[in-house]
Amino acid sequence: MIKRYKPDTAGRRHASVILDKELSGNRPPKSLIEIIKKTGGRNQQGRITVRHRGGGHKRFYRIIDFKRERYDQPATVVTLEYDPNRAARIALVKYEDGAMSYIIAPVDLKPGDKIMSSKNKIEIKPGNRLPLEHIPVGIPVYNIEIRPGSGGTVARSAGNAASLLNLEGPFVQLKLPSGEIKNFFKECLATVGTASNIDHKNIRLGKAGRMRWLGIKPTVRGKVMNPVDHPHGGGEGKSPIGMKHPKTPQGKPALGVKTRRQRQTNRFIIKRRK
Repeated sequence: MIKRYKPDTAGRRHASVILDKELSGNRPPKSLIEIIKKTGGRNQQGRITVRHRGGGHKRFYRIIDFKRERYDQPATVVTLEYDPNRAARIALVKYEDGAMSYIIAPVDLKPGDKIMSSKNKIEIKPGNRLPLEHIPVGIPVYNIEIRPGSGGTVARSAGNAASLLNLEGPFVQLKLPSGEIKNFFKECLATVGTASNIDHKNIRLGKAGRMRWLGIKPTVRGKVMNPVDHPHGGGEGKSPIGMKHPKTPQGKPALGVKTRRQRQTNRFIIKRRK
């Protein structure tokens, strides 16, 4: 549910937040958190390698179990929680032996639900994790492995899911959230359902300060800088970029240039996203 504020102030005029009454306000278990040290976008030499980073609220990292290797062991959902490090919600699950872990919660998962991970064919319901070869065509899946046993890396953000299209030989064809159609090994594990917090994309921050709380600093266009600061800079008055291809601050081609470097996985792509 999205709450829109009354325009009491300029910052509140366009602001909105998500109200999720099922989220727990409990502190995360100490065994499942780690300290995040802020870098401000700087590398080991102290040079800025990622621009527009800095400040932001202090966070702890929640250790997420992307592999879920406790096969054929039922787990009970204890709580649904907010994670400051990702768009989707996370769920604290407890196994029968008392072990606890965090997973990315799917839509419609509730406290008290039972979920399981298995390499065999199990019930198709949100939160269950199993190989792609055992999932029917058309079922949405998220947190998908690229290689068997590597842990989920694909379709993990809020509202994301891939859909199964076909099973051919050793591969399963998936349509990814970007629109790309790609082959995955049929032994790769995936979680049934859609990553939670679908309304995340509809939130409006309303003011610059909320972006600063997230650790993101203001972005300035290159064309309004000086030539010493950016390739697009300089000129008299409101000038165009003035070059055939736009460039990054480091002088490399930008905007519409192909940046994909995973040539070894090109053979798995059936249809590009564009």
